[in-house]
Amino acid sequence: MAAKKVQISTGDGPVRHAVVSRPEWVKARIALLKKEKAFSKLGDRLARQRRALPWVKVEKAYEFDGPTGPGSLADLFGPRRQLIVYHFMFAPEWAAGCPHCSFWADHYDALRHHLGRRDAAFTAISRAPIAKIEAFKKRMGWAFPWVSSGGSSFNYDFNASFTPEQNAEGTAFFNYRKGDAGATDREGASVFYKDGDGAIYHTYSTFARGIDALNGTYHFLDLTPKGRDEDGFEGPQAWVRHHDRYET
Repeated sequence: MAAKKVQISTGDGPVRHAVVSRPEWVKARIALLKKEKAFSKLGDRLARQRRALPWVKVEKAYEFDGPTGPGSLADLFGPRRQLIVYHFMFAPEWAAGCPHCSFWADHYDALRHHLGRRDAAFTAISRAPIAKIEAFKKRMGWAFPWVSSGGSSFNYDFNASFTPEQNAEGTAFFNYRKGDAGATDREGASVFYKDGDGAIYHTYSTFARGIDALNGTYHFLDLTPKGRDEDGFEGPQAWVRHHDRYET
């Protein structure tokens, strides 16, 4: 008797799944587990190489506008030695923050409970004025720190913002290559370290698919039979809306 199969539609196209006994399933699962363990160990090695990258000393005195007034890059660390920055796409002329960055940001409020225990702080940074940021943050119900870099060159210096001329001429340096970045503001994450003398160093930045690790929803979906299920849309995340704009 032929094994029963169930067909589902996924981001990879139609997939037919065999329906087997529990012992057969466990055998297949153990085979996959070996590959998952190898992947985890490779990720550990990659993380060690990331931590071993050389650093660049931050020489500029950047100033940011926050809900309680101006502050420096050092102020964003608070009492911590490490700072993780999310480059949130929100240009000064935009009415709201990027829906895709907002998808990521829906995961950030819980960070405050844990990052500090490992000597790390977190903040989002955008070029939009702080009044716009605060209004949008209130609308979305978020509490994580978020400041404006609109009065400084911070976003441009760390390759998260670009002039229209740079995009038109193909000289925008985004995700470590020159070209048209596609917008004046792009997504990314940067990491900084502050030593005992107060000197600040840039240790790491990642952009584009590099920020997938910061999106918990995607990692949950990757466990499911249908995965991210984005096939048939104009592009990845074409389905994403601000969380208060979904129909159901």
